Amino acid sequence: MGGDLLNSWTGDELPSSKHRIAYVIDDDRGVRVAITLLLRSIGAECRAFASADDFLSALVHLAPGCAIIDVRMPDKDGVALLGELAERGCDWPAIVMTGHAEVRTAVKAMKLGAIEFLEKPFGDEELLAALERGWTALAAAAETDGRTHDARRRLTGLTTRERCILDGIIGGLSNKEMAIALGLSHRTVEMHRSSLMRRTRARKVADLISLAATAGYEKAAGPSPLRLHAE
Repeated sequence: MGGDLLNSWTGDELPSSKHRIAYVIDDDRGVRVAITLLLRSIGAECRAFASADDFLSALVHLAPGCAIIDVRMPDKDGVALLGELAERGCDWPAIVMTGHAEVRTAVKAMKLGAIEFLEKPFGDEELLAALERGWTALAAAAETDGRTHDARRRLTGLTTRERCILDGIIGGLSNKEMAIALGLSHRTVEMHRSSLMRRTRARKVADLISLAATAGYEKAAGPSPLRLHAE
């Protein structure tokens, strides 16, 4: 790998540094050092591992990042590592390296979620372009996770009655229909509905429905006046 791209590659072209983390898994020390120096030169964080097992042992303590994995390693090869990561539910972007053009191996790696298959020797620009895609995907996933977490937090603490009102709104029921189904006065339903909107900080019904969808909210299981009415 050379340094031809370093002068033209700027931080503005990459996601924020919080998401610019990479892990090199290769039994070749020279490769580990070269990639680590390259990534640190552009301000990215990089940590190297000499084997798949070393990486897996540290995995629980690592922040999300891109994995740069060599195919041919002793004990556990790159494809086996990808398979174990998938089993553990780790879907971090992976870039696979190989010293030999192996179509079947490339196919296996892609099926296991690899975003790029690089044949050694490869240029800096090839690796950095693949990493840029991976870091962008990580940033997008983090943003989505953040929205989901916020939505779930805003729905936490709703009273049983407020959840009934939320069920009714999602089911398309009017205040009058919810009052009949719950055996409440129209005014009481309005009061609980106002409380629901205030707790969730939803300005309008569309915001509330969107919030529930983002949080993965599901109406309470089992028979209830609202569910039976809606059916």
